[in-house]
Amino acid sequence: MLQRTARRSVVRRILIATFGAYIAIPAVQAQNYPTKTVRMILPFAGGSDTVGRLVATSLSESLGQQVVPDPRVGASGNIGFLAGAKSPADGYTLLMGAVPVLTNPLLNPKVGYDGIRDFNPVALLATIPNVVIVHPSVPVKTMRELIGLAGKSPGKIAYGSGGFGSANHLAAELIQSSTKVKFTHVPYKSATFGIAGALSGEVDMVIVVISSAVSYVQSGKMRALAILDEKRNDSIPAVQTSAEAGLPGLIAVNWYAILVPVGTPQPIINRLNTESVKVMSTPEMRERFAKIGGAIHTRTPEQTAEFLRAEHARWSKVISGASIKAE
Repeated sequence: MLQRTARRSVVRRILIATFGAYIAIPAVQAQNYPTKTVRMILPFAGGSDTVGRLVATSLSESLGQQVVPDPRVGASGNIGFLAGAKSPADGYTLLMGAVPVLTNPLLNPKVGYDGIRDFNPVALLATIPNVVIVHPSVPVKTMRELIGLAGKSPGKIAYGSGGFGSANHLAAELIQSSTKVKFTHVPYKSATFGIAGALSGEVDMVIVVISSAVSYVQSGKMRALAILDEKRNDSIPAVQTSAEAGLPGLIAVNWYAILVPVGTPQPIINRLNTESVKVMSTPEMRERFAKIGGAIHTRTPEQTAEFLRAEHARWSKVISGASIKAE
């Protein structure tokens, strides 16, 4: 009996030691992390690429290892998003996430990844709001007047977008679903062509990221009606927010967040969050984003996850309500 009890005690101690060593592995990994080059997948050219490279450079200094930009552009970001989802969950592959990582699977369930299930959020970094701009010939000066005109003449107002399911398209659909008005959608090959269409008068309106609109608004070539954000923007401070126009639910911002493959150890995620918040909080970074109409909005992994769930729910409702499918 004593021998049996002794053996059980030995087995128990071995199991406890083994379990303790097992749960300590992630902590040790985080303490030593990173020990080699980290790559950051950039799914888009343009603003997302600019933000990603800026953050990668700053993180390289903060982490003590190179964070190398890895452009995986194409298929509306799906090439990069899928590559990120299928990468090892070891902290050595980061993804620069943006709105399409959530909306693309809603538009086409066959893309091969899910923006919520296949990624662990590290940190929300920053946002850049969209702005509603119209050609000067359109007889409205406020968002309320635009809604009034569209209500009286359904389909009269034509808007350009970067294509079906693009951020511009979804923002316009958000306005329509919230106000029960009807616009006419004119899809272009990209948002740049959509802006060109609005400048020429081919379409009446376009919704674009504020950095793409400022010069046209300041020169009088386009008229800004509302910032689709919770507060005014220093780039064009005279322009009302959607809430000030009496439409508080019309929020459509371009956001940037660091994501990692699901299953990445939490201590590594926490380390990445700490360093990301640190580099985004510098005066230099705030100034850089302010120049493109953006603002720093760092959050914890848990807060970022909550933000992404809210965004997913918002755009899921818009996409399903309008029966939008990627083409």
